[in-house]
Amino acid sequence: MNWRLKIRHVTGYKYAGTVSASFNEARLTPLTLPWQTTLFSQVEVTPGATTYRYYDYWATQVTAFDLHRPHQQLRVVSSSLVEVSAPPPPDTFLSWSDLGADTVLDTHAEFLSSSRLTRVDPALVEQAWDPVGHLAPAEAAEAVSHWVRSEVAYVPGSTGVQTSAQEAWHLRKGVCQDIAHLTVGLLRAKGIPARYVSGYLHPKMEAEVGETVAGQSHAWVEWWCGEWTGFDPTNGVPVGPPHVVVARGRDYDDVPPLRGVYHGAPSKHLGVTVEITRLA
Repeated sequence: MNWRLKIRHVTGYKYAGTVSASFNEARLTPLTLPWQTTLFSQVEVTPGATTYRYYDYWATQVTAFDLHRPHQQLRVVSSSLVEVSAPPPPDTFLSWSDLGADTVLDTHAEFLSSSRLTRVDPALVEQAWDPVGHLAPAEAAEAVSHWVRSEVAYVPGSTGVQTSAQEAWHLRKGVCQDIAHLTVGLLRAKGIPARYVSGYLHPKMEAEVGETVAGQSHAWVEWWCGEWTGFDPTNGVPVGPPHVVVARGRDYDDVPPLRGVYHGAPSKHLGVTVEITRLA
Protein backbone atom coordinates (compact mmCIF):
# COMPACT_ATOMS: atom_id res chain seq x y z
CA MET A 1 0.00 0.00 0.00
CA ASN A 2 1.41 3.37 -1.07
CA TRP A 3 0.49 6.71 0.44
CA ARG A 4 1.00 10.01 -1.35
CA LEU A 5 1.35 12.83 1.17
CA LYS A 6 1.51 16.60 0.78
CA ILE A 7 3.36 18.17 3.72
CA ARG A 8 3.59 21.82 4.74
CA HIS A 9 5.93 22.63 7.63
CA VAL A 10 6.17 26.19 9.00
CA THR A 11 8.78 27.23 11.56
CA GLY A 12 11.09 30.13 12.39
CA TYR A 13 12.03 32.77 14.94
CA LYS A 14 10.80 36.16 16.11
CA TYR A 15 13.39 38.57 17.50
CA ALA A 16 13.02 41.12 20.29
CA GLY A 17 14.69 43.72 18.08
CA THR A 18 16.60 43.96 14.83
CA VAL A 19 18.94 41.22 13.64
CA SER A 20 21.62 42.38 11.24
CA ALA A 21 22.77 39.00 9.92
CA SER A 22 21.99 35.31 10.28
CA PHE A 23 23.38 32.06 8.92
CA ASN A 24 21.02 29.09 8.83
CA GLU A 25 20.58 25.41 7.96
CA ALA A 26 17.20 23.72 7.47
CA ARG A 27 16.74 19.95 7.46
CA LEU A 28 13.19 19.83 6.17
CA THR A 29 13.36 17.92 2.87
CA PRO A 30 12.20 14.28 2.92
CA LEU A 31 14.75 11.79 1.64
CA THR A 32 14.33 9.59 -1.38
CA LEU A 33 14.76 5.96 -0.31
CA PRO A 34 13.86 2.58 -1.82
CA TRP A 35 10.40 2.80 -0.20
CA GLN A 36 10.02 6.60 -0.17
CA THR A 37 10.14 8.96 -3.15
CA THR A 38 10.19 12.74 -2.83
CA LEU A 39 8.31 13.98 -5.89
CA PHE A 40 8.54 17.68 -5.03
CA SER A 41 10.23 19.77 -2.35
CA GLN A 42 10.65 23.50 -1.78
CA VAL A 43 11.94 25.59 1.10
CA GLU A 44 10.85 29.25 1.17
CA VAL A 45 12.43 31.84 3.46
CA THR A 46 10.97 35.17 4.63
CA PRO A 47 12.59 37.64 4.30
CA GLY A 48 13.76 36.39 0.93
CA ALA A 49 17.16 34.74 0.73
CA THR A 50 19.16 32.75 -1.77
CA THR A 51 19.26 29.11 -0.76
CA TYR A 52 21.56 26.27 -1.73
CA ARG A 53 21.35 22.57 -0.96
CA TYR A 54 23.83 19.89 -0.04
CA TYR A 55 23.91 16.50 1.68
CA ASP A 56 25.55 16.40 5.09
CA TYR A 57 27.75 13.65 6.51
CA TRP A 58 24.69 11.59 7.50
CA ALA A 59 23.15 11.82 3.98
CA THR A 60 20.49 14.32 5.03
CA GLN A 61 19.58 17.04 2.54
CA VAL A 62 20.31 20.49 4.00
CA THR A 63 18.95 23.80 2.70
CA ALA A 64 21.37 26.56 3.73
CA PHE A 65 20.82 30.31 3.52
CA ASP A 66 22.27 33.58 4.85
CA LEU A 67 20.55 36.88 5.54
CA HIS A 68 22.66 40.03 5.47
CA ARG A 69 20.04 42.71 5.90
CA PRO A 70 18.12 43.86 8.98
CA HIS A 71 15.14 41.68 9.93
CA GLN A 72 12.98 41.08 12.99
CA GLN A 73 11.52 37.71 12.07
CA LEU A 74 12.65 34.60 10.21
CA ARG A 75 9.96 32.36 8.72
CA VAL A 76 10.76 29.11 6.93
CA VAL A 77 8.11 27.17 5.00
CA SER A 78 8.87 23.72 3.62
CA SER A 79 6.47 22.15 1.11
CA SER A 80 6.87 18.53 0.00
CA LEU A 81 5.07 15.85 -1.96
CA VAL A 82 6.13 12.34 -0.99
CA GLU A 83 5.08 8.83 -1.95
CA VAL A 84 5.65 6.30 0.83
CA SER A 85 5.20 2.55 1.15
CA ALA A 86 6.05 0.17 3.96
CA PRO A 87 9.78 -0.67 4.06
CA PRO A 88 10.46 -4.28 3.08
CA PRO A 89 10.90 -6.59 6.07
CA PRO A 90 14.50 -7.61 6.73
CA ASP A 91 15.58 -11.05 5.55
CA THR A 92 19.01 -11.07 7.26
CA PHE A 93 19.21 -11.58 11.02
CA LEU A 94 22.62 -11.66 12.67
CA SER A 95 23.41 -13.45 15.92
CA TRP A 96 25.02 -11.79 18.94
CA SER A 97 28.40 -13.22 17.97
CA ASP A 98 27.99 -11.86 14.44
CA LEU A 99 27.29 -8.37 15.83
CA GLY A 100 30.51 -8.56 17.84
CA ALA A 101 32.68 -9.11 14.75
CA ASP A 102 35.38 -6.52 14.09
CA THR A 103 33.92 -5.63 10.68
CA VAL A 104 30.57 -4.73 12.27
CA LEU A 105 32.20 -2.79 15.10
CA ASP A 106 34.31 -0.80 12.63
CA THR A 107 31.56 -0.16 10.06
CA HIS A 108 28.98 0.96 12.61
CA ALA A 109 31.25 2.54 15.23
CA GLU A 110 29.39 5.87 15.14
CA PHE A 111 26.06 4.17 15.79
CA LEU A 112 27.48 2.10 18.65
CA SER A 113 29.00 5.00 20.60
CA SER A 114 26.97 6.85 23.20
CA SER A 115 26.50 10.62 23.17
CA ARG A 116 25.34 13.08 25.79
CA LEU A 117 21.75 12.72 24.62
CA THR A 118 21.76 8.91 24.39
CA ARG A 119 24.02 7.88 27.28
CA VAL A 120 22.32 5.67 29.88
CA ASP A 121 23.47 4.34 33.25
CA PRO A 122 24.64 0.70 33.52
CA ALA A 123 21.91 -0.02 36.09
CA LEU A 124 19.25 1.08 33.60
CA VAL A 125 20.82 -1.04 30.86
CA GLU A 126 20.65 -4.08 33.12
CA GLN A 127 17.05 -3.35 34.09
CA ALA A 128 15.92 -3.02 30.47
CA TRP A 129 17.80 -6.03 29.13
CA ASP A 130 17.35 -8.53 31.94
CA PRO A 131 13.90 -9.74 30.69
CA VAL A 132 14.92 -9.98 27.00
CA GLY A 133 18.62 -10.86 26.95
CA HIS A 134 17.86 -14.46 25.94
CA LEU A 135 16.28 -13.33 22.66
CA ALA A 136 18.02 -13.00 19.30
CA PRO A 137 19.22 -9.42 18.58
CA ALA A 138 16.38 -8.37 16.27
CA GLU A 139 13.69 -9.73 18.59
CA ALA A 140 15.42 -8.23 21.61
CA ALA A 141 15.65 -4.80 19.95
CA GLU A 142 11.89 -4.73 19.39
CA ALA A 143 11.24 -5.98 22.91
CA VAL A 144 13.40 -3.21 24.39
CA SER A 145 11.50 -0.65 22.30
CA HIS A 146 8.21 -1.88 23.75
CA TRP A 147 9.72 -1.83 27.26
CA VAL A 148 10.73 1.83 26.89
CA ARG A 149 7.22 2.69 25.72
CA SER A 150 5.72 0.94 28.74
CA GLU A 151 8.02 2.71 31.22
CA VAL A 152 8.17 6.29 29.88
CA ALA A 153 4.92 8.20 29.40
CA TYR A 154 4.47 10.32 26.29
CA VAL A 155 3.68 13.79 27.65
CA PRO A 156 3.88 16.68 25.13
CA GLY A 157 5.82 19.67 26.42
CA SER A 158 7.35 17.80 29.35
CA THR A 159 10.94 18.06 28.11
CA GLY A 160 13.12 20.14 25.77
CA VAL A 161 15.37 19.42 22.82
CA GLN A 162 18.43 19.14 25.07
CA THR A 163 16.89 16.70 27.55
CA SER A 164 19.02 13.55 27.68
CA ALA A 165 17.78 9.97 27.67
CA GLN A 166 18.82 9.50 31.30
CA GLU A 167 17.04 12.69 32.37
CA ALA A 168 13.86 11.55 30.62
CA TRP A 169 14.16 8.21 32.40
CA HIS A 170 14.35 9.93 35.79
CA LEU A 171 11.25 11.94 34.88
CA ARG A 172 9.53 8.82 33.52
CA LYS A 173 7.99 11.03 30.85
CA GLY A 174 9.02 12.78 27.67
CA VAL A 175 8.25 13.33 24.02
CA CYS A 176 9.06 11.23 20.97
CA GLN A 177 12.68 12.37 20.80
CA ASP A 178 13.26 11.31 24.43
CA ILE A 179 11.73 7.89 23.85
CA ALA A 180 13.86 7.52 20.71
CA HIS A 181 17.03 8.65 22.52
CA LEU A 182 16.41 6.20 25.34
CA THR A 183 15.77 3.32 22.95
CA VAL A 184 18.87 4.14 20.91
CA GLY A 185 21.02 4.34 24.04
CA LEU A 186 19.82 0.99 25.38
CA LEU A 187 20.38 -0.76 22.04
CA ARG A 188 23.87 0.65 21.60
CA ALA A 189 24.80 -0.32 25.15
CA LYS A 190 24.32 -3.99 24.21
CA GLY A 191 26.13 -3.79 20.88
CA ILE A 192 23.23 -3.25 18.46
CA PRO A 193 23.95 -0.35 16.05
CA ALA A 194 21.12 2.16 16.28
CA ARG A 195 20.41 5.55 14.79
CA TYR A 196 17.99 8.38 15.49
CA VAL A 197 15.48 9.22 12.75
CA SER A 198 13.62 12.50 12.36
CA GLY A 199 10.64 13.05 10.09
CA TYR A 200 6.88 13.34 9.97
CA LEU A 201 4.03 11.16 11.13
CA HIS A 202 0.55 11.18 9.67
CA PRO A 203 -1.60 10.64 12.79
CA LYS A 204 -4.57 8.89 11.13
CA MET A 205 -4.13 5.41 9.67
CA GLU A 206 -7.62 5.60 8.17
CA ALA A 207 -7.19 9.08 6.72
CA GLU A 208 -9.54 10.05 3.93
CA VAL A 209 -7.99 11.05 0.61
CA GLY A 210 -7.98 14.84 0.38
CA GLU A 211 -8.29 15.37 4.13
CA THR A 212 -5.79 17.82 5.66
CA VAL A 213 -4.82 17.09 9.26
CA ALA A 214 -2.48 18.56 11.82
CA GLY A 215 0.58 16.35 11.45
CA GLN A 216 3.58 15.96 13.68
CA SER A 217 7.31 16.34 13.53
CA HIS A 218 8.27 12.94 14.85
CA ALA A 219 11.27 10.84 15.88
CA TRP A 220 11.84 7.09 15.85
CA VAL A 221 14.72 4.63 15.63
CA GLU A 222 16.43 2.29 13.20
CA TRP A 223 18.57 -0.63 14.37
CA TRP A 224 20.94 -2.86 12.43
CA CYS A 225 20.95 -6.62 12.92
CA GLY A 226 22.07 -7.39 9.36
CA GLU A 227 19.80 -4.76 7.76
CA TRP A 228 18.46 -1.43 8.96
CA THR A 229 15.00 -1.81 10.49
CA GLY A 230 12.75 1.11 11.44
CA PHE A 231 10.57 1.07 14.54
CA ASP A 232 8.49 3.76 16.26
CA PRO A 233 8.86 3.18 20.01
CA THR A 234 6.55 6.07 20.92
CA ASN A 235 3.64 4.30 19.23
CA GLY A 236 4.95 0.74 19.49
CA VAL A 237 4.70 0.00 15.76
CA PRO A 238 7.03 -0.75 12.84
CA VAL A 239 7.66 2.16 10.50
CA GLY A 240 5.10 2.26 7.69
CA PRO A 241 3.45 4.54 5.11
CA PRO A 242 2.45 7.20 7.70
CA HIS A 243 6.16 7.76 8.53
CA VAL A 244 8.16 10.13 6.32
CA VAL A 245 11.94 10.09 6.80
CA VAL A 246 13.68 13.48 6.69
CA ALA A 247 16.98 12.98 8.55
CA ARG A 248 19.10 10.40 10.34
CA GLY A 249 21.98 10.72 12.75
CA ARG A 250 23.43 9.75 16.10
CA ASP A 251 20.87 11.83 18.02
CA TYR A 252 18.78 15.00 17.75
CA ASP A 253 21.87 17.22 17.55
CA ASP A 254 22.63 15.75 14.10
CA VAL A 255 19.15 16.42 12.68
CA PRO A 256 17.56 19.68 13.97
CA PRO A 257 14.94 21.00 11.53
CA LEU A 258 16.30 24.55 11.79
CA ARG A 259 19.65 25.67 13.18
CA GLY A 260 21.65 28.85 12.83
CA VAL A 261 23.64 31.67 14.33
CA TYR A 262 22.81 35.35 14.19
CA HIS A 263 23.88 38.79 15.36
CA GLY A 264 21.23 40.85 17.08
CA ALA A 265 18.47 40.85 19.67
CA PRO A 266 17.29 37.76 21.60
CA SER A 267 15.00 35.36 19.76
CA LYS A 268 11.81 33.49 20.50
CA HIS A 269 10.84 30.38 18.57
CA LEU A 270 7.71 30.85 16.48
CA GLY A 271 6.72 27.25 17.09
CA VAL A 272 6.03 24.59 14.50
CA THR A 273 2.99 23.97 12.36
CA VAL A 274 2.77 20.81 10.25
CA GLU A 275 -0.11 20.11 7.89
CA ILE A 276 -0.34 16.78 6.07
CA THR A 277 -2.80 15.92 3.31
CA ARG A 278 -3.21 12.38 2.02
CA LEU A 279 -3.61 12.58 -1.76
CA ALA A 280 -3.63 8.85 -2.50
